[in-house]
Amino acid sequence: MLDATNRSGGTATASPRASAAQLATAVLAPAATSATAPAATSATGVAARCARVLLSPWSRLSLLVALLASAASAMLLLEPQKLLADGLPSQLGGAAAVVAYAVSYGVCTVAFVPRPILNLAAGALFGSQLGLGAALGGTVLGAGLAFCLGRALGQDALRPLLRGRWLKAADHQLSRHGFRSMLAARLFPGVPFAASNYCAAVSRMGLLPFLLATGLGSIPNTAAYAVAGARASTPTSPAFLIALACITVPGLVGAAVAWRKRHRLRAR
Repeated sequence: MLDATNRSGGTATASPRASAAQLATAVLAPAATSATAPAATSATGVAARCARVLLSPWSRLSLLVALLASAASAMLLLEPQKLLADGLPSQLGGAAAVVAYAVSYGVCTVAFVPRPILNLAAGALFGSQLGLGAALGGTVLGAGLAFCLGRALGQDALRPLLRGRWLKAADHQLSRHGFRSMLAARLFPGVPFAASNYCAAVSRMGLLPFLLATGLGSIPNTAAYAVAGARASTPTSPAFLIALACITVPGLVGAAVAWRKRHRLRAR
């Protein structure tokens, strides 16, 4: 900085202290910037690469597999089938027990617990009507959880693998005619519940048609199991025998249809 000129018109002189400070600032500032810039850029690049790896389709699919394996292992340890013999904890009762059972039902289906066991337990614990309501609520909840998990964590990784003719045909059917396809899958006996959930999640089927088809299509089979569970203490009663017939006859019909079409399936 230059000193102000004197009033008599003298020549302005430079201030030694000001010029030294300016010189130090001018020299150190670029040096500090050049030293920190590569470090910041490197840290940002590493963070971006880690984020890409963690959010990649195959990383999310691995997370899904790990979650499902952990849930299945937990169900093996907890043994939810004990509900048929032990019943619910004494602290639960009324509507709270029905809601708690429906939530537990949904989580158990995601962990691959067979639905027939849960349906029988619902009927045995709550009777035919409340048991049917709890089982249907748990069915829709479990299907929705599985669908959302499969859509968020598995769809991007698995869709590029749909290359075979059968896989493409199934994906086209679920994507274009999702409601009626899922309704038929729920009504037709023998179609695995968990497999149909994740197949729908990998397709481009919408969540709302999936849930509606699941709820409507699961009513007949679920009702039969709930009634059978409620009437299990009187196995000779007409209600139990009718429920048993509703469970057995569709299964036999489905097996007969699959047996007759086996040659056509092999030819394809």
